Amino acid sequence: MKKLLLIFLLIANFAYAEDKIVYLDMNILLNESKVGKFINNELKKINDKNNEEFKKIEDKIKSEDQNLAKQKNILKEEEYILKASQLRSQYNDFQDLVKNKNLELNKIKANAGNKILVSINEVLSDYSKNNSIAIILDKNKIVIGKNNLDITSDILSLLNKKVSKIELK
Repeated sequence: MKKLLLIFLLIANFAYAEDKIVYLDMNILLNESKVGKFINNELKKINDKNNEEFKKIEDKIKSEDQNLAKQKNILKEEEYILKASQLRSQYNDFQDLVKNKNLELNKIKANAGNKILVSINEVLSDYSKNNSIAIILDKNKIVIGKNNLDITSDILSLLNKKVSKIELK
Protein backbone atom coordinates (compact mmCIF):
# COMPACT_ATOMS: atom_id res chain seq x y z
CA MET A 1 0.00 0.00 0.00
CA LYS A 2 2.88 2.33 0.83
CA LYS A 3 4.46 1.59 -2.55
CA LEU A 4 1.23 2.39 -4.38
CA LEU A 5 0.91 5.67 -2.50
CA LEU A 6 4.55 6.51 -3.23
CA ILE A 7 4.09 5.79 -6.93
CA PHE A 8 0.93 7.90 -6.99
CA LEU A 9 2.71 10.79 -5.30
CA LEU A 10 5.67 10.55 -7.68
CA ILE A 11 3.40 10.48 -10.71
CA ALA A 12 1.35 13.36 -9.34
CA ASN A 13 4.54 15.29 -8.64
CA PHE A 14 5.86 14.65 -12.15
CA ALA A 15 2.52 15.56 -13.69
CA TYR A 16 2.44 18.80 -11.73
CA ALA A 17 5.90 19.67 -13.03
CA GLU A 18 4.48 19.22 -16.56
CA ASP A 19 6.84 16.37 -17.34
CA LYS A 20 5.44 14.02 -19.90
CA ILE A 21 4.64 10.47 -18.78
CA VAL A 22 3.65 7.81 -21.32
CA TYR A 23 3.32 4.05 -21.43
CA LEU A 24 3.73 1.21 -23.90
CA ASP A 25 3.02 -2.50 -24.19
CA MET A 26 6.34 -4.38 -24.23
CA ASN A 27 4.60 -7.66 -25.12
CA ILE A 28 3.39 -6.15 -28.39
CA LEU A 29 6.88 -4.86 -29.17
CA LEU A 30 8.42 -8.25 -28.46
CA ASN A 31 5.83 -10.31 -30.34
CA GLU A 32 4.45 -8.08 -33.11
CA SER A 33 7.55 -6.24 -34.33
CA LYS A 34 9.35 -7.50 -37.42
CA VAL A 35 12.36 -8.51 -35.35
CA GLY A 36 10.15 -10.17 -32.72
CA LYS A 37 8.32 -12.19 -35.35
CA PHE A 38 11.65 -13.10 -36.99
CA ILE A 39 13.10 -14.32 -33.69
CA ASN A 40 9.98 -16.32 -32.80
CA ASN A 41 9.95 -17.91 -36.27
CA GLU A 42 13.65 -18.83 -36.12
CA LEU A 43 13.31 -20.27 -32.62
CA LYS A 44 10.33 -22.33 -33.77
CA LYS A 45 12.38 -23.68 -36.70
CA ILE A 46 15.22 -24.68 -34.38
CA ASN A 47 12.78 -26.30 -31.93
CA ASP A 48 10.98 -28.19 -34.71
CA LYS A 49 14.31 -29.43 -36.11
CA ASN A 50 15.37 -30.61 -32.65
CA ASN A 51 12.03 -32.35 -32.06
CA GLU A 52 12.32 -34.12 -35.41
CA GLU A 53 15.81 -35.34 -34.50
CA PHE A 54 14.58 -36.44 -31.06
CA LYS A 55 11.67 -38.37 -32.58
CA LYS A 56 13.98 -40.31 -34.94
CA ILE A 57 16.37 -41.27 -32.16
CA GLU A 58 13.53 -42.18 -29.79
CA ASP A 59 11.86 -44.36 -32.44
CA LYS A 60 15.17 -46.12 -33.09
CA ILE A 61 15.68 -46.82 -29.39
CA LYS A 62 12.08 -48.09 -29.01
CA SER A 63 12.54 -50.39 -32.01
CA GLU A 64 15.75 -51.81 -30.60
CA ASP A 65 14.07 -52.29 -27.23
CA GLN A 66 11.20 -54.20 -28.85
CA ASN A 67 13.65 -56.37 -30.82
CA LEU A 68 15.60 -57.10 -27.66
CA ALA A 69 12.41 -58.08 -25.83
CA LYS A 70 11.56 -60.50 -28.64
CA GLN A 71 15.04 -62.05 -28.45
CA LYS A 72 15.10 -62.39 -24.65
CA ASN A 73 14.39 -66.13 -24.66
CA ILE A 74 16.69 -66.79 -27.63
CA LEU A 75 19.82 -64.96 -26.47
CA LYS A 76 22.20 -66.17 -23.81
CA GLU A 77 21.79 -64.36 -20.51
CA GLU A 78 25.19 -62.60 -20.81
CA GLU A 79 24.37 -61.43 -24.35
CA TYR A 80 20.98 -60.16 -23.27
CA ILE A 81 22.46 -58.27 -20.31
CA LEU A 82 25.13 -56.74 -22.56
CA LYS A 83 22.58 -55.60 -25.17
CA ALA A 84 20.24 -54.26 -22.48
CA SER A 85 23.15 -52.32 -21.00
CA GLN A 86 24.02 -50.88 -24.42
CA LEU A 87 20.40 -49.90 -24.92
CA ARG A 88 20.31 -48.12 -21.54
CA SER A 89 23.51 -46.33 -22.50
CA GLN A 90 21.91 -45.20 -25.78
CA TYR A 91 18.87 -43.96 -23.88
CA ASN A 92 21.06 -42.04 -21.41
CA ASP A 93 22.96 -40.48 -24.32
CA PHE A 94 19.61 -39.52 -25.87
CA GLN A 95 18.50 -37.86 -22.63
CA ASP A 96 21.79 -35.93 -22.49
CA LEU A 97 21.31 -34.82 -26.09
CA VAL A 98 17.79 -33.55 -25.35
CA LYS A 99 19.02 -31.72 -22.27
CA ASN A 100 21.93 -30.09 -24.13
CA LYS A 101 19.80 -29.06 -27.11
CA ASN A 102 17.20 -27.52 -24.79
CA LEU A 103 19.92 -25.63 -22.89
CA GLU A 104 21.34 -24.41 -26.20
CA LEU A 105 17.91 -23.25 -27.35
CA ASN A 106 17.35 -21.43 -24.05
CA LYS A 107 20.71 -19.65 -24.45
CA ILE A 108 19.77 -18.59 -27.97
CA LYS A 109 16.40 -17.30 -26.67
CA ALA A 110 18.06 -15.34 -23.89
CA ASN A 111 20.68 -13.88 -26.22
CA ALA A 112 18.06 -12.87 -28.80
CA GLY A 113 15.86 -11.41 -26.07
CA ASN A 114 18.74 -9.30 -24.79
CA LYS A 115 19.54 -8.06 -28.30
CA ILE A 116 15.95 -7.03 -29.01
CA LEU A 117 15.71 -5.29 -25.63
CA VAL A 118 18.86 -3.29 -26.45
CA SER A 119 17.27 -2.21 -29.73
CA ILE A 120 14.01 -1.29 -27.99
CA ASN A 121 15.92 0.66 -25.36
CA GLU A 122 17.76 2.65 -28.05
CA VAL A 123 14.47 3.48 -29.79
CA LEU A 124 12.85 4.47 -26.50
CA SER A 125 15.81 6.66 -25.56
CA ASP A 126 15.72 8.53 -28.88
CA TYR A 127 11.94 8.84 -28.76
CA SER A 128 11.96 10.21 -25.22
CA LYS A 129 14.62 12.80 -26.09
CA ASN A 130 12.85 13.91 -29.28
CA ASN A 131 9.46 14.17 -27.57
CA SER A 132 10.55 15.53 -24.17
CA ILE A 133 9.28 12.51 -22.28
CA ALA A 134 10.31 12.15 -18.66
CA ILE A 135 9.02 8.63 -17.94
CA ILE A 136 8.01 5.66 -20.07
CA LEU A 137 6.13 2.96 -18.17
CA ASP A 138 5.22 -0.59 -19.14
CA LYS A 139 1.48 -0.98 -19.74
CA ASN A 140 1.41 -4.12 -17.57
CA LYS A 141 2.37 -2.04 -14.54
CA ILE A 142 -0.41 0.52 -15.00
CA VAL A 143 -3.88 0.18 -13.54
CA ILE A 144 -5.55 2.95 -15.56
CA GLY A 145 -4.19 5.25 -18.23
CA LYS A 146 -5.47 7.47 -20.98
CA ASN A 147 -5.28 5.94 -24.44
CA ASN A 148 -3.58 9.03 -25.84
CA LEU A 149 -0.60 8.31 -23.56
CA ASP A 150 -0.03 4.88 -25.15
CA ILE A 151 2.99 5.14 -27.49
CA THR A 152 3.16 1.44 -28.41
CA SER A 153 2.26 1.96 -32.07
CA ASP A 154 4.79 4.79 -32.47
CA ILE A 155 7.58 2.73 -30.92
CA LEU A 156 6.56 -0.34 -32.93
CA SER A 157 6.85 1.67 -36.14
CA LEU A 158 10.26 3.07 -35.16
CA LEU A 159 11.52 -0.36 -34.09
CA ASN A 160 10.40 -1.91 -37.38
CA LYS A 161 12.32 0.78 -39.26
CA LYS A 162 15.43 0.34 -37.10
CA VAL A 163 15.79 -3.45 -37.07
CA SER A 164 14.04 -6.37 -38.74
CA LYS A 165 16.43 -9.24 -38.07
CA ILE A 166 18.88 -10.23 -35.36
CA GLU A 167 21.54 -12.87 -35.77
CA LEU A 168 20.81 -15.80 -33.49
CA LYS A 169 23.74 -17.54 -31.82
